[in-house]
Amino acid sequence: MSKFWSDIVHKLTPYVPGEQPKLDNLVKLNTNENPYGPSPKVINALKLEAADSLRLYPDPNSDALKAAIANTHNLNASQVFVGNGSDEVLAHVFQALLKHSRPLLFPDITYSFYPVYCGLYDIEYQTIPLATDFTINVDDYDEPNGGIIFPNPNAPTGIPLALVEIEKLLKKNTQSVVVIDEAYVDFGTESAVRLINTYPNLLVIHTLSKARSLAGLRVGYALGAPELIEALIRVKDSFNSYPIDRFASAGAVAAMQDVEYFETTCRKIIATRTALIKDLTQLGFDVLPSGANFIFAKHTSKDGAELTAALREKNIIVRHFKSPSRIAPYVRITIGTDVQSQTLIKALSELL
Repeated sequence: MSKFWSDIVHKLTPYVPGEQPKLDNLVKLNTNENPYGPSPKVINALKLEAADSLRLYPDPNSDALKAAIANTHNLNASQVFVGNGSDEVLAHVFQALLKHSRPLLFPDITYSFYPVYCGLYDIEYQTIPLATDFTINVDDYDEPNGGIIFPNPNAPTGIPLALVEIEKLLKKNTQSVVVIDEAYVDFGTESAVRLINTYPNLLVIHTLSKARSLAGLRVGYALGAPELIEALIRVKDSFNSYPIDRFASAGAVAAMQDVEYFETTCRKIIATRTALIKDLTQLGFDVLPSGANFIFAKHTSKDGAELTAALREKNIIVRHFKSPSRIAPYVRITIGTDVQSQTLIKALSELL
């Protein structure tokens, strides 16, 4: 600690991202990255962007990217906000739309960045316990609030919430913003985007890091009513007018436009997930239902910490969460290639 720090710095407990180890022959299944590279059209777009134009600032409004995103989701560009990864988008959302006199509501087991944002922006919040089966019960959110946020599918459980339940929540909660964080929605979960034109208080967050294989470019976006998007733009332009650089914009546009590649890789990941769940079940694992590109599983005889450490000795990295205590027995496993899954199953068979 330093005497030069602002008061708020002393109070912060920063988010800890998944490990990025520097190991040879690593099977990396801990940060939910896509095992398949980006579309070849993305690579070509990036090569074309490496030109004299890099001396110029990028478009502060990211109009080409907004148009591509709007076209993908059958919305207008005025309903799209873009940022430097969905984490930056979420940061602006917390500041622009979720800081009110009443507490923000989110699950007790969810994306661990949410309480970090609340600490950074001094937002009061209340966690709502998941059910015993780790599902979200929307009836539990029927109380005065300054906003509601959760991922769908949830993280780190991977359990999806049916769209009918989200609509039920929106119908009951009309006086504050409901944010659905859909980072993993493309792997078998129904998106809430189609509800945007019906519910003006709905904001949906997407990222290009997962299904479109662009974690290294840092592009995320929000979809919602123009009134919500305007609030985000006002915060963004008070912070950084150029969050999307020329490479990120060019690559993201190409990724959004290559629908065939996107759909093909998603189908491959879903198929691998199905096979991996079957294999893990046969090894004595209890695997939660998943609509994401990862699974959450526990073994009947070995806890999550023990398994994580043992797999690391075999150069296989998975994610373990020590708290809250009821998820400590679990490990989160990113869906990789079929070969990576087979390597994992072989290692687990030896360990068990």
